[in-house]
Amino acid sequence: MKLIYFDCFSGISGDMVLGALVDAGCELAAIEAELKSLPISGWKMSAAKVPKKAITATHVHVEISETHHHRNLNTILEIIRKAGLAPRVASRASNIFKRLGESEALMHQVPLDKVHFHEVGAVDAMVDIVGACIGFELLAIEHFVCSPLNVGSGSVQTAHGLLPVPAPATAELLRGAPTYSSGVQRELVTPTGAAIVSTLVREFGPQPHMKVAAIGYGAGNADVAEHPNVLRIFLGESAEKQDAARWDEEVSIIEANLDDMNPQIYGYFVERALGAGALDVYTAAIQMKKNRPGCLLSILCRPADVDRLMDLLFAETTTIGARTYTARRRALPREQTSVETPFGTVRIKLSRMNGHILTASPEYEDCQRIASEQNIPLKRVLSEALLEFEKQRGKTG
Repeated sequence: MKLIYFDCFSGISGDMVLGALVDAGCELAAIEAELKSLPISGWKMSAAKVPKKAITATHVHVEISETHHHRNLNTILEIIRKAGLAPRVASRASNIFKRLGESEALMHQVPLDKVHFHEVGAVDAMVDIVGACIGFELLAIEHFVCSPLNVGSGSVQTAHGLLPVPAPATAELLRGAPTYSSGVQRELVTPTGAAIVSTLVREFGPQPHMKVAAIGYGAGNADVAEHPNVLRIFLGESAEKQDAARWDEEVSIIEANLDDMNPQIYGYFVERALGAGALDVYTAAIQMKKNRPGCLLSILCRPADVDRLMDLLFAETTTIGARTYTARRRALPREQTSVETPFGTVRIKLSRMNGHILTASPEYEDCQRIASEQNIPLKRVLSEALLEFEKQRGKTG
């Protein structure tokens, strides 16, 4: 299993990630070629070796000529969707922007679709985030591990004015991750860097057992007196022995027993929890004390998200106590394709084992929208989508 370890002794930003990937051997020209599929213009990128104290690092510079700097989340996701990127690149980049949007919406107390990203929505940030995800794919990275993050201190000037370091959105993104400040009076972790880490990293701590194949140093824009302002990454193979049924990751499960909550609240809570990073939310019927019927509410999440989701659980439900424990999860590789049906385009979600397709599921939202717009039964749209997919595979005539 190929993994990357982020050594964030001087923080992390989008351009530092790009620089470190290029420094570790990922070709800038290959990243740039994939980025050109994005339906945006007014940018170009270059890379140069620069000294950062005792370390020579790679600095990737994105030059922007565009003057429009405000985009909402849906616009950015549509840009990524239309680019025709590899499924894992598009998925990772979209999820990173969703995390950014959720943190901004929470900080400003506005609906997610009303968030305008300012600097984060600008072309340079899209180039940084999508470019980093392209680099991860080109290097076939499957697992992400990160050190504790040095966030810096002091204040930073933003589109919202002068803010403390870490900026509120950055602090929210890093909730649950190990952070510290070495006392440097500068923002060391940017919102973009925090979003990359909080979205992709499944494990925080010291460098794991790994066979290192490459090391990269990505330069930050500023010089810091106290230490080299670089992000260091280690690329390689996991040294842990893996059997055929290896477990992919550890996840956390939060549970609470409920017997006095209006069931109308449940659907709202599920939406909030999934928006806050939950991997799954579900209930099971249980019999509670005094012979009262109730339900067991379970939230599946990443360990770094436990505190945030526990706070949400107490705020939005009637429970006064909850418990959490760790489990191991194995997930099949997933990807997405599209088929053309007589009613329109439908995305198909695929899962594989040993390279063979095990399941193919039409995207419910696509089928629901088509059924509603064209006033046809949902089950007909679902069956037509599967039929077209099977035809595409050559299984039927």
